[in-house]
Amino acid sequence: MPELVYRVLGLLCVVVESVPRGTNLGLVGLLWMLVRGRLLESRGAVIPGLSAAGLPRGAVRRAWGALGQGRWRTSALLQSWQGVIAQEGQWQARTVAGYRVVAGDLSGFWRPRLRSCPTTHFDGRAGKALPAIPLGIVARIGRVGAQRLGVPLALVRAPAAGTERQEAAVVRAAWAACEPLDVLVLDAGFTLREVQEAGVTRYVLRQAKNVTARRAQPPARREGRGRPATRGALVRPLARTYQGRGLPATPPDWVETWSEGDGLLRAEGWENLVRADAPAGAPTFRLVVLRHPRWREPWVLATPLPVSAAVLRALYLERWPIEQLPLAAKQMLGADHQWVSAPETCQRLPELALLAGAILTYVAATHPALPTGFWDRQPQATVGRVRRQLAHALFPTEFPFPAHIRQKAAVTAHLPKGAWGQRQRPTGPADPSAAQTSTPAA
Repeated sequence: MPELVYRVLGLLCVVVESVPRGTNLGLVGLLWMLVRGRLLESRGAVIPGLSAAGLPRGAVRRAWGALGQGRWRTSALLQSWQGVIAQEGQWQARTVAGYRVVAGDLSGFWRPRLRSCPTTHFDGRAGKALPAIPLGIVARIGRVGAQRLGVPLALVRAPAAGTERQEAAVVRAAWAACEPLDVLVLDAGFTLREVQEAGVTRYVLRQAKNVTARRAQPPARREGRGRPATRGALVRPLARTYQGRGLPATPPDWVETWSEGDGLLRAEGWENLVRADAPAGAPTFRLVVLRHPRWREPWVLATPLPVSAAVLRALYLERWPIEQLPLAAKQMLGADHQWVSAPETCQRLPELALLAGAILTYVAATHPALPTGFWDRQPQATVGRVRRQLAHALFPTEFPFPAHIRQKAAVTAHLPKGAWGQRQRPTGPADPSAAQTSTPAA
């Protein structure tokens, strides 16, 4: 058996250690099917993917049951995975000017054929929201050697319809996972209102090009003229056009320039600001506009941190490894197509796919680079190379599983199997007339 197979199965066994007996063995089979990329061949069908992964018929049924009806939570699996990374000691948190980066993002698993899909996710290509299972991702950013890597801390499901935006739940979960030296870094999909209402005090948030803010202090009243001002002056970082009328940008409070590579970066900043619609006493922040000759559009960042513009740019750049997690899960492992319809299974399968993508990314970063063939003389540590190596190995039945990861010795011969076993049986009498209560004879 190749060494890579032993390493991957050993990591999977540690991740499912807290899951009840029997169910943990089914989850090992599910995660093994995902890291091997069997969903790519089965086009998102779970049971054919499990069969193609080399599992026997009974193991396929048990893995399918563990996916939908097993007693486990993704949060417990993530905690076990964080413990594995901390124990091995190869991953180190990335520090920028004394701050560590915790990033948040939203990723949607498209379900256009799912009947009565309760949630949607915005698609930039279509220009509208489409049926999908959106998941919020919270990850701490670090490095394994020279490769940046994000460790998932939490996966946030979409709230019930009409309660709140999922972005607000992601911000709360991310801030709850932050430690005293962590900074929450978010892209423009999150709003400044959601960040401030969650009580976040250390953040770097990208803003839209047409963002506006107000000075925290209202202007001084002209002597003897008009009503005293209650709000500060409007600040517009970037000039724009509205209804054919040009709106100039507000002069910055300070300007900073520095060289980086072959380009000269320019930063413009505005201090002591509040949201344009904020009430009195709202938290203040700064707006910084970053420009580079190679950029088509400038960056607009909001933050309360008293750091330089170069540090802000470095902090925001550190959030990019969080984009690797859905990329590995959907494109590399084939989880962008899913053929499941039960409500809980629709949520659990994307969560397991993101966890499998994180595991495979970590294995690729910590394992010696695997060449694709004799022509690959300078192989890179990528997820695709590891997945292709695992694709040639069937489920190793001779692997020495720990004692707690085994099939549960329960009597199941009297239970219905297959589709009949998954159907929900009526709890009451089938005949409505039989539901009427009658007084028993004395």
